[in-house]
Amino acid sequence: MEMDARENEVRPANPLEAMDISEEVVKAFDWMGFKELTAIQQKCIPLMMEGHDVIGIAPTGTGKTLGFGVPMLEYVNLDDPAVQEVVLAPTRELAQQIADELTNLAHFIKGLKIAVIYGGQPFQKQLNALARKPQVLVATPGRLLDHMQRGNIRLTAVHTMVIDEADEMLKMGFIDDVEKIIESADPNRQLVMFSATTNQDVLTVSWKYQHDPIEIVVQAEAENRPDITQYIIESDQKEKYDHLLYLLDTDQYKRVMIFCNTKDMTARLCERLKKAGYSAECLHGDVRQSQRDRVMSGYRKGEFEILVATDVAARGIDVDDVEAVFNYDLPDKQEFYVHRIGRTGRAKRAGVSFSFVSFRDSIRMDEILKYIHMKPTVLTFDEFGTLCYKEDGKPFLENM
Repeated sequence: MEMDARENEVRPANPLEAMDISEEVVKAFDWMGFKELTAIQQKCIPLMMEGHDVIGIAPTGTGKTLGFGVPMLEYVNLDDPAVQEVVLAPTRELAQQIADELTNLAHFIKGLKIAVIYGGQPFQKQLNALARKPQVLVATPGRLLDHMQRGNIRLTAVHTMVIDEADEMLKMGFIDDVEKIIESADPNRQLVMFSATTNQDVLTVSWKYQHDPIEIVVQAEAENRPDITQYIIESDQKEKYDHLLYLLDTDQYKRVMIFCNTKDMTARLCERLKKAGYSAECLHGDVRQSQRDRVMSGYRKGEFEILVATDVAARGIDVDDVEAVFNYDLPDKQEFYVHRIGRTGRAKRAGVSFSFVSFRDSIRMDEILKYIHMKPTVLTFDEFGTLCYKEDGKPFLENM
């Protein structure tokens, strides 16, 4: 009888079916575990399918990759070995993660090939990937331009070009490379840009290269705001490590990220956690690219629970199920705070962030709070070493 009941269950309607998306992509959407579309996906997919140029203004964690990935895969001609779809990303980590998500989305499409190229990766490995004639290419601007100048890649058959995190990319000084790449493609190609903000460089590129773009704006509020509960923990410098262990030992958070401001602190904290028996790895600017790839791959696969990182790695990390973010050091810039805590609360999952704040950090924390227009809940340790809500003195863990 139980088997009969399961057979008679009505499967929830896949939202992509109403958009006349191919069976293979609809099936992959289910296979990846998605049930509904985010706001940016609901707006972007139909517009791109109609052929419009799009400029999307959306906060991190709103599902942009699927928003442009679904139409891109629909466009691919499997009988044509030329590069047809291109995604530009500002960092190697983000490029790899976009490629991974597109690969999952293309899981049931036989014959579709995706390649990712970025600086720091062995050149021969990229040549081997290009020799397999990928129809979809994900790249960082510098390395893509290098391959183009060597004659390894031609973009004349490109149908759609996506520039992800355009504001960050242009702020990093890639504007000349980006313009050369755009100009190498057919002027009638579809150009889609995603950005967290609209700065002058983004608007200039849009004005020069997009054709009557339709702007999509998704505010970081209501259902589109990442579900992140933010806490401030009053903690002196010498107490931070013990207070961090207090929270890690609660077993409430199985998958966490810890941010430090310097490479030295990141490495030392990670080593200290390892010696204490915690499953941890670290990422910072001195970590070799091959090791960075191994660490990120291991973190995505759940091979270890704690990733300790600097802000260099923050924007490139895109793992949907991070449960908690710890600001072991307060970031030097207010926007880094948003980038850090945005690593959790993704794909409509709930997340939590903890910031350790000493008396000397209070001014910087006040500046961050003015920037984010929010007031996190303040926690403090009482005389017995119990973490409590500062407002009423009630134990924190009893309310979890």
